[in-house]
Amino acid sequence: MNRNTTIALNFIAVIFTISIGFFTAAQAQENATAPKLPEGMTGSTTDDPRSHLPSGLYDAGEASFGMKHLALLKKPAAFQLGTDDVNSARVKETLGSLGVSDPKMIPEAQRLVFAQLAFANSDMAFQGNHLFMGNFYGVNIYDVSNPAHAKLLTSMVCAGGQGDVSVYKNLMFMSVEMPNGRLDCGTQGFAPVPGATGGPAADKDRFRGVRIFDISDIQKPKQVGAVQTCRGSHTHTLVTDPKDKNNVYIYVSGTSFVRPGEELAGCSDGNPEKNQNISRFSIDVIKVPVAAPEKAAIIASPRIFGDEKTGKINALTNGGSHEGNGKPADTDQCHDITAYSEIGLAAGACSGNGILLDIKDPANPKRIEAVNDKNYAYWHSATFSNDGKKVVFTDEWGGGLGARCRATDPNVWGADAIFNLKDNKLDFVSYYKMPAAQGDSENCVAHNGSLIPVPGRDIKVQAWYQGGISIVDFTDPKKPFEIAYFDRGPVDPNILILGGSWSAYWYNGNIYSSEISRGLDILELTPSKYLSQNEIDAAKSVRVNELNVQNQQKIVFPKSMAVTKAYIDQLERAKTVSPERIASLREDVRKAENSKMNQVEIDRLFDVVSDLKSNSKTAKTDIGSAQ
Repeated sequence: MNRNTTIALNFIAVIFTISIGFFTAAQAQENATAPKLPEGMTGSTTDDPRSHLPSGLYDAGEASFGMKHLALLKKPAAFQLGTDDVNSARVKETLGSLGVSDPKMIPEAQRLVFAQLAFANSDMAFQGNHLFMGNFYGVNIYDVSNPAHAKLLTSMVCAGGQGDVSVYKNLMFMSVEMPNGRLDCGTQGFAPVPGATGGPAADKDRFRGVRIFDISDIQKPKQVGAVQTCRGSHTHTLVTDPKDKNNVYIYVSGTSFVRPGEELAGCSDGNPEKNQNISRFSIDVIKVPVAAPEKAAIIASPRIFGDEKTGKINALTNGGSHEGNGKPADTDQCHDITAYSEIGLAAGACSGNGILLDIKDPANPKRIEAVNDKNYAYWHSATFSNDGKKVVFTDEWGGGLGARCRATDPNVWGADAIFNLKDNKLDFVSYYKMPAAQGDSENCVAHNGSLIPVPGRDIKVQAWYQGGISIVDFTDPKKPFEIAYFDRGPVDPNILILGGSWSAYWYNGNIYSSEISRGLDILELTPSKYLSQNEIDAAKSVRVNELNVQNQQKIVFPKSMAVTKAYIDQLERAKTVSPERIASLREDVRKAENSKMNQVEIDRLFDVVSDLKSNSKTAKTDIGSAQ
C-alpha cells in the first residue's frame, strides 16, 4: 500500500470512525484473496446453508432455522444513497458533506462503502409500541403494535452519525460523532477545505455530542438539548439511579479524534505522559434533569483507564493483539458500556480491554476490574446474564467493514468471549462465533445483541452484520452453542457493499434487526429441538414498557403456567427427572388448566416444578451435543 493511500485512509478514519476498523477493512478489501488460516486455528464451516446464498439487495437468498421472517420495512428514500455508481454526483456530494474535498483521496474500492455509511442504519431503542431506529442520517420511528404489519410513523433527518438512540419517558437521546453534525440538524455539513489532509477546521455551528429530543409528539420530535463533547459520542448509555427519579445519566463513549479547543473550549490532545488534561483516556458523564433537559450538562469525565496510585491516566493496554505488530497499545476509549443498575455494575468494552465499573453512584463510576485477551482486536460491547454471574463481551475485529467470518478467519477472532463474574472478578471461560463461513464480499464480525427471556436459560440473540442473526445458548459457559439463525446472501457477490444486521434485539415477543442497507427486519421464534413452544410462550409472557439494551434491566418471570410448562420441557430435555415424573407433572398442568385453578394453586404447582429445576443438573442444558 503506497503512502498516499495510507494518508487518505487515515483521513477517512478520522472522518467516519465507525470504530477502529477502517484501515484494516480497506486492507481486507484491497487484498481480494482471503488470508491463510493461522497454524493450529480453526475457521468457520462452509458446510452450512448460510455459506452459499445468492446475492442481492432485496432479492438475496435466505436461510433460517428456529425463527421465521415476518417483515422487511425498507429504508425511506431519504435514508438511502440511491446509487451504486462510485463516480456519481451523489457520492461526490455525500463525501463532500463529510469534509472530503476530493473523492479521489479515497481509493475507488472503498469510496462507495464510505458514502453508504453516511446513510447506514445503526442502533435501536423501544418504548411502548414504538421502535426507534438510529441512522447516520437521522432517526426513523416505527409503530410495532402489530409486528407482522409494522409501519413507519416518523422520519427525522438529522445527520451526524452514528445516530445511536435511547429513550426515557418523553425524552430521546441521540449520539453524534461525525464532523458533518450541525447544531441545527442540517444536512449540508461543512465545506471541505481544499487539499486538507488533517481534521476539519473549527466551526461554531458544528455539533458532536449527545442530542436530546422531546418526543411527547411522536411524529414531531423537538430538539430541547444538545451537550457538546470533545470526541463526540460514538455510543452512549442511559443510566438510571434507583434513588433518584428526577435525573438520568448518560455515559458518553467517544472514539473519534479530539476536536480543537478553538471549536470547544477545554478540548486538547497530546502525549498522556506529558499532558494529564488531554481529552482522551476518559468517558463523559452527562446529568439530565428529566423535567428540564435543556439544563443537561457534563458533570464528570472519570479517568477509568488510570491508576490512582501512580496518577497515570493511561494505565491500561490491550496486552498485545494479533492486529498490527502485537505491541501493547494504550486503551483510551470505550466503545460501549452496558449498565446493570440492579447489581450496581457496568461492563465496559473499551478498545483494548473489558472492564467492570462500580456504578452504585452513577454520577461517579469507578473501575474495579480489567481484563484483556490476545485474540481480541477491539472490545466492542457487553451483555450480562440475567443473574449477573456471566458477561459476554464481543470483539469487532476489522471494525465492521471487513470480511471476518471466512473459512480462513480463526473462530476465536471477531468472536464473543464469555466470562464468569464472581466477587467483581472476571474469569474467561470460552469463545463463541457464528459458525457459518461467509464470503469475501460480506462484512461480518460480532456485533450488538440482547438476552431473550427464556426462564432457566441464558440465551442471547446477536447481530453479525452480513453474517446475519445468530441465537446462542450460553447457559453452560463452557459449551455455548447456536440454537437458531437467520441470514441473507451478500448485497453484492464481488464487491463488499456495507450491509447486514447492526443490532438484533428481543422486544416483547419478537426479534427486531436494524439492517444497515435494507431497513428493519422483524422475526419471530419457532420451536425446534433446541427450544420448545412452551419456552417461547414463556419468553413472550415477559413484557416491558421500555428497552434500552445498554441499560440492562433484570428480567422477572411471573409465576405462570407458561413458565411452569417451560421448566417441565427443560427437565425432560436434560433427562434429570424420570419420564414418569414428567408425565405426572404434565397431567397436573392439564388438570390445572382445565379446572381454572386460582393463583394460589398455580403458584404451588409453579414452586414444585421450580424446585425440581433448581435441584436438578439442568444448568448444563447439554442439548448442544447433537450439533
